[in-house]
Amino acid sequence: MRPARATPNPQAKKATNITLPMDVYQAAKSLGLNISQLCEQRLREEIQLRQEQQWNQDHAAFLAAYNQRVEEEGLALEEWRSF
Repeated sequence: MRPARATPNPQAKKATNITLPMDVYQAAKSLGLNISQLCEQRLREEIQLRQEQQWNQDHAAFLAAYNQRVEEEGLALEEWRSF
């Protein structure tokens, strides 16, 4: 019998090294910026953006077909809209 796989913990952290120009590093430190926190935040934003772009690309044909149908036939149940 195989052992159950552990579910990845979203709170778990992985130590990672990054290389920064010295002036950027010194400016961040002099301003009291938390480099790890800022990198994580910016990476999350970039991941979200890229996932949205990928979703739009993956569903572009459907969205185009749907928009064409709405343009030709109007919105479904439009006659019952109250706004």
